[in-house]
Amino acid sequence: RCSQQGTDSGDGSPSSATAETPSSEDFSLSLLDTNLPAEAETELRSFIAKRLTKGALFAGMGNVATVGLSIPESKVGCYYCRFQQENHLEMATLESEINVPEYVVCFLGGSEKEDTFRLELDKYIQSLKINLDLEQKNLETYVNPYLRSWFENAICPIQRVVQLFQEKLAFLLHAALSYTPVEVKNADERTEKDINSFLAGASLQGLVQEGTMTSLCIAMTEEQHKSMIIDCSGPQPQLNNAGSNRFCEDWMQAFVNGAEGGNPFLFRQILENFKLKAIQDINNLKRFIRQAEMNHYALFKCYMFLKNCGSGDILLKIVKVEHAEMPEARNVVTVLEEFMRE
Repeated sequence: RCSQQGTDSGDGSPSSATAETPSSEDFSLSLLDTNLPAEAETELRSFIAKRLTKGALFAGMGNVATVGLSIPESKVGCYYCRFQQENHLEMATLESEINVPEYVVCFLGGSEKEDTFRLELDKYIQSLKINLDLEQKNLETYVNPYLRSWFENAICPIQRVVQLFQEKLAFLLHAALSYTPVEVKNADERTEKDINSFLAGASLQGLVQEGTMTSLCIAMTEEQHKSMIIDCSGPQPQLNNAGSNRFCEDWMQAFVNGAEGGNPFLFRQILENFKLKAIQDINNLKRFIRQAEMNHYALFKCYMFLKNCGSGDILLKIVKVEHAEMPEARNVVTVLEEFMRE
């Protein structure tokens, strides 16, 4: 943008920039790097310019849309994100009148399925923001290779983990669901990153209350006194202190079956469905527990549900932590624990 970011008000503090829609004269788009043919690049630039004119690009938040381009695929899914360099952001807050360079990154894929990975791509851009320093002429050494490896690094980790673990994936799913700490040993940097990314993606973080999650992590660590250890020194990862259940084994099968097609978007969808089912089961159990506070038949229903859902061991731990401060519900959970032990 060539327009001023803000103007000084009478007391010397910067006033906020006006929220008017910018006209097309307010900015110019110059090409920094691309691997698109010239005609398609011009069409993409025109698409981005229209979005900028409408004020539809918020800094740091990626969007996904279908774009028509003069390439064999014709219509492709486009993830695009506007951002400023980290060090320039600091300068902008110090001197409001400084002309801050802004960037738009676009990643093109087969369809709008890129939306499935929007959060991963937002994180990917975050790392670019921190490391992008054109003064150091690191465009060829860092920026270009980083941009070209977006698909490998942001989209494919789940697929690589499934291919590496195969049937042992059930143990990884169980660790993620039960908040078991995991240590990765003798793995190269990419494999370790992939495993940690998979564990974060499979956990219910953000879907259960934060306090519950913290308590669960503490409870799991105290209970086991040991992490699950993944040793990647051989061709197949070796696991110690690993646990599993029928629920995780069933979902592992869904991942392994999906591996034949080798579609990373399918793996992501299976992972989302896995978490959704776990949350549904937790909510069902909570409902049964509320009913069981006043009804013995509902208590039996609770027990049968825990026995048949395949994940009773984990669900019981989660509700135990969540109901720790509720005496009636805590009594129900205690009875259920005794039944499950027997």
